[in-house]
Amino acid sequence: MELDLRDYIKIIQKRVWMIVTIVLLATITTGVISYFFIQPVYEASTKLIVNKSNDQVGLSQVDINTVNLNIRLIDTYKEIIKTPRIMDKVVTDYPDLKISAEKLVKTVKVSSVNNTQVMTLIVQDPSYERAANIVNAVSKVFQSEIPKIMKVDNISLLNEAKEIDQPLPVKPNKNLNIAISFVVSLMLALGIAFLLEFLDDKLKTEEEVLQYLGLPTLTMITKMKPEDFQSQSQSLSNKKTVEQRVGEPSRVKLNQ
Repeated sequence: MELDLRDYIKIIQKRVWMIVTIVLLATITTGVISYFFIQPVYEASTKLIVNKSNDQVGLSQVDINTVNLNIRLIDTYKEIIKTPRIMDKVVTDYPDLKISAEKLVKTVKVSSVNNTQVMTLIVQDPSYERAANIVNAVSKVFQSEIPKIMKVDNISLLNEAKEIDQPLPVKPNKNLNIAISFVVSLMLALGIAFLLEFLDDKLKTEEEVLQYLGLPTLTMITKMKPEDFQSQSQSLSNKKTVEQRVGEPSRVKLNQ
């Protein structure tokens, strides 16, 4: 069966209330869950720069070869940060964090921008204060331990995670969740509407009879409700009563 644009519009108009109901229910439910049931997650980060001091390299200005070496070292440092050598010391030096080394490895994320000497440490947690304490602790321990591991002192802390009075959560993105729910529910509702129309093989109009069977419609039987039968029966009963009264002979009383 081939459908043109007008047919699609008719199908949508036919089941518009079903589509609207599905979309509203899905969108409202997503909004309620996002605002009241999903626990917010906060993010804190620090930045480290990989850069040898001039005293160590004996130069009065930056050497491009040293910069390139530091950039290549970043991949090594990203692996070292997540080793037990660093994480176990964080757990030992900061017992107030109440977190295991295994959990730290999964919690701390390390990233870097290509061709830069800057590393970013990120921690997400339901408490911003705790996330900031964890990422600061890992950064400080890494900065102090890397000279012992690599025999070079080329890590500097650019900035720590600062305390924020009213931090904004990074998860959930409530507006994005609602927008996604609206689009997905709309597509689902339209799909259900077209599926119901495809499964409905009844002929309902004269145009459909002529289109699919190629035969003209001789007569139509209208669909009647039980109330219509009652009203029609009442009308017939009243009509019979009137006819009976009209057919009776008139009686004239004569005075004797």
